[in-house]
Amino acid sequence: MELLNEIKNIIKWHELLWQMVGREVKSRYKQSILGYFWVILNPLAQMLVMSFAFSIILRIPTNAASNIPYSIFLFVALLPWNLFANSLSSSAASLVGSASIITKVYFPRTILVLSTIIAKIIDFLFALIILIIYMIIYQIPINLNILWVIPIFFIQQIFTLGLSLFFAASNLLYRDIQYLLTLIITLWLYLTPVIYPADIVPDKFKIFFQLNPMAVIINAYRQTVLGGGSPNLLSLSIALTVSILTLYAGFSYFKSREKIFADNI
Repeated sequence: MELLNEIKNIIKWHELLWQMVGREVKSRYKQSILGYFWVILNPLAQMLVMSFAFSIILRIPTNAASNIPYSIFLFVALLPWNLFANSLSSSAASLVGSASIITKVYFPRTILVLSTIIAKIIDFLFALIILIIYMIIYQIPINLNILWVIPIFFIQQIFTLGLSLFFAASNLLYRDIQYLLTLIITLWLYLTPVIYPADIVPDKFKIFFQLNPMAVIINAYRQTVLGGGSPNLLSLSIALTVSILTLYAGFSYFKSREKIFADNI
């Protein structure tokens, strides 16, 4: 019930939400020469370096997608992973970075976290241009199953929002969290099939794969975008359940600490 009330409250304050999103997007590259072009350059450079390291030097296979260039195989997973990682990192600092607003003006504090995530989604949409160009160049076939990307993306954002609310509140109270989060994200990357295919995960570790929503989500993106098939619905259902529980837990923790935010800035 409290979560539904918060959603209604956010809708009521929607103008402030979009103002914060606009401020976040415009200010990020305001003083840079290339400006927003960095949104495309950063993931492109990351993809090229990682493709060289993992496909040419380490020769990591793409297995089920063996007829697809490793760069595309990687990029389909790297883009949503970067969205997830960047959203968490930025959201964790969102309350600390808005200290003056929190202590002076009333508004739903969840807007600070939500606006940060939306700004990262806008970055993600721009970066998708590279993937689309790559798929056209290499003539990657697509079919109606690619529409599964929409619910998969929705599940990812539910999970991201839940964790972001938790880390934003935690980082305001305990500033060590921002450093711990960097370590967690780095380790999580290697526990998720971003740079390697999911089918090389040993059977004895499959249960951990199923309980890792990002592993299921990344694999589902590859299945629908590159494989042309539908995702594993059982795995996706588990990911959705875990994501909803994460959102509820993260939101509950955030609200339980909200009254003492101003005292800890």
